[in-house]
Amino acid sequence: MTLSHMPPRYLAATSAHFDDPTRRLVLGMVAGLAGLGLAGRAMAADGTPIRLGGILPLTGPDASVGIQQQRGLRFGVSQINAAGGVAGRPLDILYEDDEGRPDQAVISFNKLVSLQGVPLIFSAFSGPTLAMAPLATRKKIVLVNGGAQADRLAKASPYLFNTIPVAGDEIAVLAKYLASVGKKTAGILYEDDAGGTSGRDDFVRAFQKVGGKIIAREPVSFGQTDYRPSLLKIASVKPDVLFVMLSDGLGPLADQIHQMKPAFTIVGTSFFNDPAALHNPGSDGWLHTQVQIKAPPAVATAFQKMFNVEMEFWGAQYANAVFIMAKAIEKVLSQGKPITGENIHDAIFSIQTFDVMLPAIFRTNTAVMEIDIMQIKDGHHHLVQEFKAD
Repeated sequence: MTLSHMPPRYLAATSAHFDDPTRRLVLGMVAGLAGLGLAGRAMAADGTPIRLGGILPLTGPDASVGIQQQRGLRFGVSQINAAGGVAGRPLDILYEDDEGRPDQAVISFNKLVSLQGVPLIFSAFSGPTLAMAPLATRKKIVLVNGGAQADRLAKASPYLFNTIPVAGDEIAVLAKYLASVGKKTAGILYEDDAGGTSGRDDFVRAFQKVGGKIIAREPVSFGQTDYRPSLLKIASVKPDVLFVMLSDGLGPLADQIHQMKPAFTIVGTSFFNDPAALHNPGSDGWLHTQVQIKAPPAVATAFQKMFNVEMEFWGAQYANAVFIMAKAIEKVLSQGKPITGENIHDAIFSIQTFDVMLPAIFRTNTAVMEIDIMQIKDGHHHLVQEFKAD
């Protein structure tokens, strides 16, 4: 059984994943960028695993993204453990499948906290993360979101940390770019949920701010696969661009765009990093924002050796989230404090600037990161323009 087909549970890292030159480069990156001071500390180096939680959609409509995110977590853990762990202790992530459902996410949260005693949980998608946020506040458990982008996440809980910009940050960059290339009118196709409506409202504000005009708005349901009626309505008013905010269904959308061949350009955010759309000819020419990914080649090589797939966007995001949180946990241990959600929370703000694989600054609970404009072409993302973080 290959690693890419193993069941969704924690896999301990071993040096067998890489050949010696790649392993040295990767471990150097982990130790250097994360600054963990990994093996030289006597304190807390008793070998007791540091157990964290991960609540992701591993089955259901969002499973393709959830599995990418889990690969990123597993990879991040493997690198840190292969380099000696955090202050000599290995990381371990216990996974729960929430199927992308808020109610199941709450059940999983309570299970991990009450039965396993985890101080930190990695999450995904806006609805489930927002459902867990009040529990994180009440129980002082750090919740780490590396994928959801609803604006409400920015202030949902003092214990919720977003290691990816919220939708509003990316959309502001997108609107500036569209104005710079002469796009003046837009339609919006959005999922009628927390993330979709948040993205819709952000785009309306940002596009109007740069002088653009919204001439069509079409809501769709989560899990919907037939977008033709909405696309025909939007095409009839002839917008320059169609802003799409969907967490699911980009594959069918690309199929239908390929059949219709509309005159407008499809634009969006990091959610366009969906393999179902990326490798579909209907997505050729789509423009989208995403945070800058500048992983060293050795890291991408190590990821591919471990999973037999290229390092995807969400894989990079969630590996990066592990590196950030490992650095915060190391600081807690260096101060002689117990690993609690409250202490991890304080350590994140104490460190503030994390010079890891994808550098992030936490002035608030949402990371400030540099954002790129990308274009999909022949199944790959191509850089169009860079925007510096404020």
